[in-house]
Amino acid sequence: MRFLILALAAFTLPAGADEMSGAEVYAATCHECHAGGKDNAPKFGDASRWKKLIREGLDDIVPEALHGIRKMPAKGGNPNLSDLEVARGVIYMANAGGGKFAEPTPAQVEKWRKKANAKRR
Repeated sequence: MRFLILALAAFTLPAGADEMSGAEVYAATCHECHAGGKDNAPKFGDASRWKKLIREGLDDIVPEALHGIRKMPAKGGNPNLSDLEVARGVIYMANAGGGKFAEPTPAQVEKWRKKANAKRR
């Protein structure tokens, strides 16, 4: 009986409980371009390339990652990523390049999605 209760509990975890960390998002999606600078993407850990983006702030760079910019497709080409996961991936890369950003809040993620959607018009 305990096993059944535990099994049911595992299937009723809140949505998002299995969302990836920034490091996991980078490994699953972002590394393809950002590890080697493909199509002039800022390389992971390259403080000189990330400096300007960090200065622009998350209110600019996360919506660009959600919407896509230059040769980067929306969500880095991985539509299965949630907006929170994309934000975490951006923050992970920015922090590796010298940023000091914290885990995004749901309100920030919602604001970034609205800004990304506005770019589509």
